[in-house]
Amino acid sequence: MTNTGPHTPSSLIDIQSHLYVPQMIDLMKTRKSPPYAYEKDGQTYVVTGKWHRRLRKDHTKPEAKLAAMDAVGIEKTILSINDPGPERFGNDALKAAQMANDFLADIVRQHPDRFAALAFLPFNNMQAAQTELERCVEKLSAKGIYLPSNINGDFPDMPEYRELFKWAEQLDIPIVMHPAYPVTYEQTKEYQLTAGLGLMFDTTISLARIILAGILEQHTKLKLVCPHVGGTLPYLIGRLDHQAQVLKRATENIKKTPSQYLKQVYFDTVSPSYLAIKYCYDLVGPDHMLYGSDHPWINPELIKEHIKKLNLPVEAQRKIFSQNAKKLFKL
Repeated sequence: MTNTGPHTPSSLIDIQSHLYVPQMIDLMKTRKSPPYAYEKDGQTYVVTGKWHRRLRKDHTKPEAKLAAMDAVGIEKTILSINDPGPERFGNDALKAAQMANDFLADIVRQHPDRFAALAFLPFNNMQAAQTELERCVEKLSAKGIYLPSNINGDFPDMPEYRELFKWAEQLDIPIVMHPAYPVTYEQTKEYQLTAGLGLMFDTTISLARIILAGILEQHTKLKLVCPHVGGTLPYLIGRLDHQAQVLKRATENIKKTPSQYLKQVYFDTVSPSYLAIKYCYDLVGPDHMLYGSDHPWINPELIKEHIKKLNLPVEAQRKIFSQNAKKLFKL
């Protein structure tokens, strides 16, 4: 049965919504090498690697976030910061992580019914990352772990980062991947393709590596969330299945087809194309999709309307718009 009425389930939870941290921006303004920040013509620019990104208006203001939520009917938002993550700050990585976590935790304390937050970790020092994660979960009530798609050019399936997946499984909290300054920046910088393609390729490569490394085989209770309806991996997963099943490539760490592991992953709905959302929905079903907006880069209303355009059963809409997030993040 499809949803034949115009109504949308009243409860909306946004699992991908960003704020930049003023203290981190101030720290970046003191730096001479990436990541650093500067002002030009009244605008703030953040530089990661060679990429100069202009922040959007109100990118640091929780009150603007609340106004955007109210305009669309978002009940609660899980806050995250944007690239650059703490791991890019070298010796200041732990300081940057603590700035981010304290900033977001303070917002959550002020608005406990409207916000939750992820934990941000200095992945360039895994011992410090573990200590900060414990602080975030035990004292700051973090609801998940933010994982960049690459860690200073390394992918998170590499041996030095594998403990993270064990920590998340033991704590029973989700890992939420998000694209970082992409390894394909040089190939996508022309025509400003970095955001449109480079970030999506980075997520795709990272998730494919996690699957083929056997991380989802080894950590069967791991809750992994991938943004932007999986980058391009849902669309290309048939190629990986063929490589594994027919050509017998990259099967040493997995016992099932790559597409079976892909269906263990959760995906947010951040895409300006309703057809992309539909493709992912048809692949993994309503239990593994969660509403996300990518605000303030994208208007939350756009994603909401794309999901409504799919004319899904009411119960499927409820799961995507709120129920899956409540269960996954224990809201």
